[in-house]
Amino acid sequence: MNAPDMDLRLALDPARTALVLVDLMDRIVGLPLEPRKGPEVVAVAEELAAAFREAGALVVLVRVERPGVPEQPPGSGLVAGLAADGDVEIVKRTIGGFQGTGLDDRLRERGITTLVFGGIATNLGVESTARAAVDLGYDLIFVEDAMAALTGPEHEASVKLDFPRLGTVVNASDVRFAQG
Repeated sequence: MNAPDMDLRLALDPARTALVLVDLMDRIVGLPLEPRKGPEVVAVAEELAAAFREAGALVVLVRVERPGVPEQPPGSGLVAGLAADGDVEIVKRTIGGFQGTGLDDRLRERGITTLVFGGIATNLGVESTARAAVDLGYDLIFVEDAMAALTGPEHEASVKLDFPRLGTVVNASDVRFAQG
């Protein structure tokens, strides 16, 4: 499924594609991450989000809240400046972004069939959300340079072993929309 020579400009229809960014919250972005630091992931995610919005494609921002606590820890909101008008914000209370969040309904009501993923941690929130998405029939694209994990080997295992079985792995510079 991994096709680095594939021309994604032919594949991405902004009316049917959503960018899904997982757990880009200060308390997670600030963790020691590999193969890139949190602010690097956020910078790539912000560029992708801007390109998606400009193309008229949906941006979905998924963040986690701890269940059963009276107050969320500091840094539990999305990174400042990441969200924009028209984005969909999803609050999850499990590792993945679909269980009990209404995300599938919100995507289907907009006719979304392809999901482009980024976020932290590659092997946890991103991969769990992606596994549910593939089970639900979505086509998946993973933006490797818009992700990081707690260790390099965890990131690499998802990107090299798991994600190619679920969809297509690309770099942010490969993500383009069909013209006209």
